Amino acid sequence: MNTTIYNFSAGPSMLPQEVLQQVQNEFLNWNNIGTSIIEISHRSLEFQTIVQELEQYLRELLDIPDQYTILFCSGGARGQFDAIPLNLLGNDYSADYVNSGYWSNSAMLEAKKYCLPRKINVISQIENKISIMPMKEWNLSNNTAYIHYCPNETIEGIAIYEEPNFDNKIIVGDFSSCILSRKINIQKYDLIYASTQKNIGPSGMTVIILKHKLLNIHNKLLFPSILNYKTLFKYQSMFNTPVTFSWYVSGLVLKWIKKQGGIHFFEKLNFQKSKLLYDTIDHSNLYINNIHQRNRSNMNVTFKLKKPHLNNIFLKKLNKHGLKFLKGHKIVGGFRASIYNAMPISGVQKLVQFMIQFEKKYG
Repeated sequence: MNTTIYNFSAGPSMLPQEVLQQVQNEFLNWNNIGTSIIEISHRSLEFQTIVQELEQYLRELLDIPDQYTILFCSGGARGQFDAIPLNLLGNDYSADYVNSGYWSNSAMLEAKKYCLPRKINVISQIENKISIMPMKEWNLSNNTAYIHYCPNETIEGIAIYEEPNFDNKIIVGDFSSCILSRKINIQKYDLIYASTQKNIGPSGMTVIILKHKLLNIHNKLLFPSILNYKTLFKYQSMFNTPVTFSWYVSGLVLKWIKKQGGIHFFEKLNFQKSKLLYDTIDHSNLYINNIHQRNRSNMNVTFKLKKPHLNNIFLKKLNKHGLKFLKGHKIVGGFRASIYNAMPISGVQKLVQFMIQFEKKYG
């Protein structure tokens, strides 16, 4: 009997089956031009239609105003850990970095090369649950170039749903693992960035959405042109040859999101999926999640077994049942179910059914 496979990988993550099927159908002969999509020039008229649609869908889905510029950058979000301070520091030497988990801390460590960021630890304990202080309690500096934070920490499963409201502050958000999963007010941010391999498409590209006025900041440092937002804007994100395949598939995914009902549809669905999983954990005597309810991620649900000696058995049986890539990150251990937009609720239902049956047998 064939077992339906569900991919719970944190990234590169599951892509919509409909999109993968289209990619397969078109791969050898894209748009009936007799050539594969990975062979055509990024400067050709044919590829320009892909670029235009990619930006069009992104603006529409996220309701991006005209005063924002969209850049498509090569590489992952780690490159932006350096690009952001290099582009935004101006004449300042410091920035505020909110340390809520592994990725925000990694961004801060990179920024230390160029500035003197304050380490703001906003993780606190409430009844043995990890939580994030409300934004009004963040100990921000008066004179810094910008504030950087990560609204969804993929590894720990920590989310910040509150949106920033700081006067006269440049707000930077790393939305790599939650972009397009819920509605956000773009105008609350000056710059958001997101690597594509979670909710947008394959790996290899990072989307930058920034207020056009940020391009006027005078940079005190000389740095590589490939990281310079002014240069990327001037060359329409094609200063170098882009990862054309990622651009192409990302456009198909955005089109699919719109077809399903847009962000409103996925915000509701993602809440249903995560609630189903968290309810199963909370009503269990075997599974535990130590994140405070207000900071639980709807994208990355982390949990551990109260009987660690069962970890290997649990993982082996998950794989046998077609539930793949649920092993937690080595930093935190345990297990992690990444349930991005492309994960259907049937996948979460199957996981929950497995967890319940496993507890009955081994709990």
